[in-house]
Amino acid sequence: MFAQGPPITVETPVMLGLEGSGIRTFGKFISKKNGTIYVQPIAIPYNISTKFQVGGIIPLMLKRPDEGETISGFGDLILFAKYQIYKKDEIAKTVRILANIKQTFPTGKTGIGLGISQTYVGIIMGNITTGIGVYSDFGYHITSDDTTDNFTYNFSIGIPLLSHQYPQKQLNTFLEFNGNYLFVPKVHTVFISPGFQFIPGRRILVETSFQIPVVQKNVLANKTNYMVLLGTRFLLN
Repeated sequence: MFAQGPPITVETPVMLGLEGSGIRTFGKFISKKNGTIYVQPIAIPYNISTKFQVGGIIPLMLKRPDEGETISGFGDLILFAKYQIYKKDEIAKTVRILANIKQTFPTGKTGIGLGISQTYVGIIMGNITTGIGVYSDFGYHITSDDTTDNFTYNFSIGIPLLSHQYPQKQLNTFLEFNGNYLFVPKVHTVFISPGFQFIPGRRILVETSFQIPVVQKNVLANKTNYMVLLGTRFLLN
């Protein structure tokens, strides 16, 4: 219906369809001041109903500091649930709002995982037409063991570069912003993330994004130089 694909670094408000399931994986290369990190998460969402989705995420990570030993292994397991609380469809337009909950379990290898439990409560929103998609998500992370909480916010604007056609084939461009505010100590980071996405058919897409830091307030050590993401998504049914 809409000549739009899901945003790349922002949560999507569009469900997969009744009893839909899929797989998303991407490689993210992170260049830091004192080394590099490679992350390969695998996410599997499943729709319980047209309004309710659950799923899990498990990341594989490789950390290579400039000084010290390279370590690799699985990171922390994340389970999530999304529930659609508002939907309004019009001709060539839809507005959707979802509640989003994630629970992070400290299952990761030492030096790879966070080593703490974390609960995320947030909102996902989208206003999508055939000509433009505007997306956002924001939420609060509650951490255990007296570790500081943080607030994250993300925005995305997506524009299709190909006219709406059948069979489905899409080339989309995105401009996205990713923010994170840590309360104690007060650390604020913002990345601008331009990206492209190609959808050759109904069940698969490939996407890439280049993330550049524009704000790294009070980040005193190991600042991020840039991040590169390349990934794919499969719709299983």
